[in-house]
Amino acid sequence: MSDSRTLVTLADPQSAAAEAYRTLRINLQFTVLDKELRSLLVSSPGPGEGKTTTLANLAVTMAQVDRRVIVVDCDLRRPQMHQLFGLENGRGLTSMMLEDEFLANPPLQPTQVAGLSILTSGPLPPRPADLLGSKRMGQIIGALCDQSDIVLFDAPPVMSATDAAVLATRVDGVLLVISAGETRREHAISALERLQKINANVLGSVLNNAAADVSLAGY
Repeated sequence: MSDSRTLVTLADPQSAAAEAYRTLRINLQFTVLDKELRSLLVSSPGPGEGKTTTLANLAVTMAQVDRRVIVVDCDLRRPQMHQLFGLENGRGLTSMMLEDEFLANPPLQPTQVAGLSILTSGPLPPRPADLLGSKRMGQIIGALCDQSDIVLFDAPPVMSATDAAVLATRVDGVLLVISAGETRREHAISALERLQKINANVLGSVLNNAAADVSLAGY
């Protein structure tokens, strides 16, 4: 069973929070008018800033408009996507890295949302950055894009490991999640600069945990 406390787009689809995720989906469509967005990496400056929750809810809203969506848990240090959707994690991304049979037939797991599939992390490797930067990872991204309309990658925090930077150059766009009252300004700036130095296509940022504007209540 999925964690409905976190997946607000499923637990309370009429809420202001769910509407904010739908607005994010629409905004992303307008950031790349000249090119179809087929792969998107979601990260944050540091841990605990809501990147995984943001990605999961965004994925739900995308699937709800009849898009084929694949979510890939690339956080090979602290994977959480399988817990969020209540899935097994015996096979996943690392299985595709090591076994040729899974390259042609990825071990995707369906969810309760039609059109939304999850590729969990799989068994954790000793050197995640080496795997994410490998030629094999490029093949995996291509294989997943062939089976979907968009692939969303959950990466470790930018400032905690090199994993996000390694993967950011291989996707169409990057979304940076900032947590109000938690993310330090200098950490957010440093994360953005690190991504810009490698010419990652940073599409924008999401402000998470912001206080609701009570003046808009009832509209």
